[in-house]
Formats: sequence, structure tokens, C-alpha cells
Amino acid sequence: MKTLKFIAISALLTLANTVFSHGNESHAPASLMVKEQKAWGIAGDASSAVRTITLNMTDDMRFSPHHFSVKRGETVRLHVVNQGQIMHEVVLGTQASLHEHAQMMLKFPGMQHAEPYMAHVAPDTSEDLVWNFNRAGSFDFACLIAGHYQAGMTGTFTVTE
Repeated sequence: MKTLKFIAISALLTLANTVFSHGNESHAPASLMVKEQKAWGIAGDASSAVRTITLNMTDDMRFSPHHFSVKRGETVRLHVVNQGQIMHEVVLGTQASLHEHAQMMLKFPGMQHAEPYMAHVAPDTSEDLVWNFNRAGSFDFACLIAGHYQAGMTGTFTVTE
């Protein structure tokens, strides 16, 4: 297990120069993003957020907490904190959509992208992602920067009725 972790971290350091293709800036303001219904919900308005959940990200390729629960219809502010020294992101989705996106990021690590269901967070900073969880079910979140997802930087969330 230590060898696997060492290999993952080595790969991350090797890819570090491409990771910064996201830059050190956050994505476009939520007001400029298109609100599109997804299987896991829709972009929410900050003024409608009923609570805040803090998601911490670290360079050991983990989220804390790695699971959270919300009620269907709840608009939540995800306060995403990068406690590491390299760029990380959080992307909400289904296991299939995240896997597909992660594969694209491996092929095109410099690919820039910004959607209301993701937050790019520079080292030692935080970003807020506001989401309306209007679909019940079990879903996933992950850091899709090349190598991070493959190193296990994933989590789950449950939307209850």
C-alpha cells in the first residue's frame, strides 16, 4: 500500500506543471454559468443556501469528510478548502460521469473547464460551490485533476427524500 501511495504521489509531482493549467483562479462567477439540470441536482443561488458543509482537500489525495448527506430540495453551500500545496478541485456527479471526465483529463491534462457543479481551488485557499440537491439518490464527488482521481481522491453523497 505504501508503494502504491508513493507511486501516486510521484506521478502527481511529475504532472504538477500541467495541473496548473487550471490556474490559480476560481472558475467563472455563478451568475455567468448556465443552470442545467443534472441527475445529481442543479446550480443553486447563494441566497437560498440553508446550510454550509465544509469539504477539506489535502495532498494525500483525500477529502474530509468523504461522505455527506443532504435532504432532497436542499440548497447547500459547499465550502471547499484546499489545505494542500497543489491545485485540487471538487466535481459533483455520478460515478459514470466522473470516470468519463477523469479519463478526458488524463488525455488532455491542460483542458480548462468550468461548470457550476465544480470548484477549482488553489493551494491554501477556499471556494464555495452552491448546489440545489433536487434529485434523490447516491452520487459521487472527486478531484479530476490528472492523477488525483486515480489516487483515490473521491467521495460520496446521499440525497434523501
